[in-house]
Amino acid sequence: MRVCAIASGSSGNCVYVGHRGTHLLVDAGVSGKRIEQALFSVGTAAEALSGILITHEHSDHVQGIGVLARAYGIPLYGTPETLNGMLKGKTNIGKIPDGLLHEVAPGEKLCFGGITAVPFPTSHDAGNPVCYTFEADGCKAALATDLGTYDEYTLAALAGAQILYLEANHDVNMLMVGTYPYYLKQRILGEKGHLSNDDAAKLLCAVLHPQLKHVILAHLSKENNLPELAYETVRIELQNAVKEKGLFMPDLFVASRDVPSRMVSVGEEEKMFA
Repeated sequence: MRVCAIASGSSGNCVYVGHRGTHLLVDAGVSGKRIEQALFSVGTAAEALSGILITHEHSDHVQGIGVLARAYGIPLYGTPETLNGMLKGKTNIGKIPDGLLHEVAPGEKLCFGGITAVPFPTSHDAGNPVCYTFEADGCKAALATDLGTYDEYTLAALAGAQILYLEANHDVNMLMVGTYPYYLKQRILGEKGHLSNDDAAKLLCAVLHPQLKHVILAHLSKENNLPELAYETVRIELQNAVKEKGLFMPDLFVASRDVPSRMVSVGEEEKMFA
């Protein structure tokens, strides 16, 4: 199984997940053209996509969906509340052709070729938002962003993942002294907002296990975080946890806002994309 962040951040989010001949996207929050170019760069094409799995209806997660769905007939998956919010909100995605919208429910499996995807609920200010885990041939990848908080259900969903794509949205000090209005700061810090660097580090240490190979820090705020700060905050806590548990340090890096990040892979495809 392989994972690549096509775009990550408050201005747009899109993640590629693939295994053998099956290709998926999680969200499409940047332009269709940019997604097409990114897919070409990782050796696939938009017409090969088996589906786009939507986490929630905010524009930085769905703004490119309409173009892709109409051009290539790609099935779209989301909770009923997410799909309704996407169609009736202010996302300007346009009309979606009949038959392309598919409802999902947390905990119910979705099968795409050799990949099994499972949505799990998240705490965010959207209509019934979810994130997803993916399993194929004994390998597991998990995506967890737009989390105001996390609980035991979240930790259980992420358990055993060899690839973890994890939100590290903001540094609390940068947010508090920054220019955002008070109500927006409270929204970000609240239980339906976003994970801070410190919270991301705590979550990561809670799910750390011997088979965890790749950790991708994602959804960084442009105004309230720095890639170097997110990386160092998480690295220090992770390094301490790894030492305490006698484990090896997993590969850790920050997803790029503007260009596709490097591909990570596990299982039989690991050597191909090393």
